[in-house]
Amino acid sequence: MRKPKSPQMRNISVLLSLLFLLLNLSLLSASSCKDKSPLRMVSGSGCFKIALFADLHYGENAWTDWGPAQDVNSDVVMSTVLDSEKPDFVVYLGDVITANNIAIQNATLYWDKAISPTRKRRIPWASVFGNHDDMYFEWPSEWFSATGIPQVNCPLSSISYSGSEPCTFRGTTRVELMKTEIANNNLAYSLNGPRELWPGVSNYVLQLLSSDGTKPALLMYFLDSGGGTYPEIISYAQAQWFENQSQLINPNSKIPEVIFWHIPSTAYSQVAPKPNSVIAKPCVGSINKESVASQEAEWGIMDILTARPSVKAVFVGHNHGLDWCCPYRSLWLCFARHTGYGGYGSWPRGARIIEVTENPFTLKSWIRMENGSTHSDVTLSS
Repeated sequence: MRKPKSPQMRNISVLLSLLFLLLNLSLLSASSCKDKSPLRMVSGSGCFKIALFADLHYGENAWTDWGPAQDVNSDVVMSTVLDSEKPDFVVYLGDVITANNIAIQNATLYWDKAISPTRKRRIPWASVFGNHDDMYFEWPSEWFSATGIPQVNCPLSSISYSGSEPCTFRGTTRVELMKTEIANNNLAYSLNGPRELWPGVSNYVLQLLSSDGTKPALLMYFLDSGGGTYPEIISYAQAQWFENQSQLINPNSKIPEVIFWHIPSTAYSQVAPKPNSVIAKPCVGSINKESVASQEAEWGIMDILTARPSVKAVFVGHNHGLDWCCPYRSLWLCFARHTGYGGYGSWPRGARIIEVTENPFTLKSWIRMENGSTHSDVTLSS
């Protein structure tokens, strides 16, 4: 027979429960001004599946036939992945749109089109920015020939916008894109991050609860790796923000953590297989067709991540011709898979899938292709 708890121990247990509740409420209240259900492991299976959609590049050359056609093809890829895998959550891993090729003021209309396959299936999602999402419009030189500027029309969308001239060549900021996504979608768990981290915007953390809802099972950090209207970089301030947040939320590193951003850090170049070579163990993947296009500098984020045993993996996009995962010190560095028909490269499209299991904790990943096949299975928690 177990010895009854003393009054002091009961008080400590109550205090810890209250602290956990307050932490949970603070994270959820930060996620949106609207009420959202907490993310949690699926009851019964104790699993949680995430699909990563990287480099969709919606909105390219909307004044041509091929531009809108490739967006339709991207819809098909996402629909195939979503219907095959039936994920519990989706991460839009940057370069959702190609803003420098979108000749309208309100690029949120193309952003809305890109997230529509996920929203249609009532699957929650979160997003981070890539280097193309808020780029300034690049005027095609041929528009200044005798043919002139073509007629530009706004795409149909389920969202509304203000302003008497929605189709002007102004561009749309990161803040506007994020605010519109959050305001118009109850399933969006994305956040406008702390003001002190701007011009980076998509800096936030989401908590995944256990299947019984009593404790955190996973922490998902999202960081804005820049590009577009400012340098391609994760700043020192962002690195310090992550360190402070992780120490506050997970001081003993007992809760597993995964990280999402768009542009690979310089650490990816250190572990990358030689371009066009066979991907050999311990790396796992199927395409290795280019060199890593990394951030411009490293300001401490990787040292902080590798010092935390709770950090299991970092997931990025950006390089369309890479889909490998390689170990780096105490964690894994993974590319997603080029999902969209926009952007460069003709390699078959697909999406990286992540599966989290709680008892015992495991983190597995594989690639689901547009033709329905899967490959490159890897365990990231060992």
